[in-house]
Amino acid sequence: MLLVPLWALSFVEGTPLGSAWPPMLWHAHEMLFGFIASAMAGFLLTAVPSWTGQKGSAGLPLIVLAGLWLAARGLIASSSLWPAVLIAAVDLSFLPALGVLVAKPLLRSRNRNTKLLAVLGLFWLTDVVFQIGLIRRDAPLALHALKIGIDIVLVLVTVIGGRIVPSFTSSSLRPLGLQDAVHNRPALTGLAIAGMIAMTLSDMFWPESRLAGVVAGVAAALQAARLLQWATWRTLRQPIVWILHLSYAWLPVGLALKAIALLSAAAFAAFWLHALTIGALATMILAVMTRASLGHTGRALIVSPWITAAYLLLTAAALMRVFGLSVFRMHYPLVIVWSALFWTIAFALFVVVYAPILCGPRADGKAG
Repeated sequence: MLLVPLWALSFVEGTPLGSAWPPMLWHAHEMLFGFIASAMAGFLLTAVPSWTGQKGSAGLPLIVLAGLWLAARGLIASSSLWPAVLIAAVDLSFLPALGVLVAKPLLRSRNRNTKLLAVLGLFWLTDVVFQIGLIRRDAPLALHALKIGIDIVLVLVTVIGGRIVPSFTSSSLRPLGLQDAVHNRPALTGLAIAGMIAMTLSDMFWPESRLAGVVAGVAAALQAARLLQWATWRTLRQPIVWILHLSYAWLPVGLALKAIALLSAAAFAAFWLHALTIGALATMILAVMTRASLGHTGRALIVSPWITAAYLLLTAAALMRVFGLSVFRMHYPLVIVWSALFWTIAFALFVVVYAPILCGPRADGKAG
């Protein structure tokens, strides 16, 4: 809610950021390792106790973890005042600390999701490479590391999103007797995950190549076929469910745009990266936050009209950022301003609606 309008002001008006980092690298890093990494942490700290049947993290360990995250944001925001090595050390401490908190219950229970620790480790390594690139003043290396980091998160969304979207859809359709409309074929699941891993490898070793474009196109087709199994059309009366489908739909859309951009350089596909980041990642984060916050505070899984508006505003932000210049024929600074405005209002609505929910007692009177 705060970083995006600050970035927009810096881009359009030249407002100083306070950070000595190159503005684009600051924006990309903080959205990936600030915003998205914190959402990953929230998801894992919530899901691991459910997966393993063990008590979740609370108290001092959670305070320390949050403190590390906040310290990194503060140091990066004022990076001109601090040694680069100090900033890197604090920034790189968050994900390992998260790994320590979730590894013990996963390993103790031999849970099938233990392999996600490897994904978390690979994600952390992209931040390591980013920091090395920054210290060496090698902007292309730093940017390349960020793009691979985004790919890794997209793999995670493919795995976890591919479980929760059909599961939550089936649960929502059960009262209507329509749960059998949702399918989830294992073979297609494996192919979709393999396609995303292949895309990550092609981006790592052959970035921006025609091969990377072909792999992205294949991955897009697999993701689209996977989504078609989940009876999206049955969810249109339930915003808390259709937003999951909409966020996942941005995956094949963004991947298809990437393929078109790399294979033909078509102008309308130039901003494919934001289809994946705002469209798929940010929208999935908002969708899961709004649902989990209700479920874990003992409330009915029904969002208010204000949150439905937030869903639509975030979707508008993605559409504006991806197609504002080429399709809507808007001046680029206006594209940035309107997209940032829609984004900011969407997350401000979340804060206003959910702050009382998250700060108050559970609605069902249980502990928590």
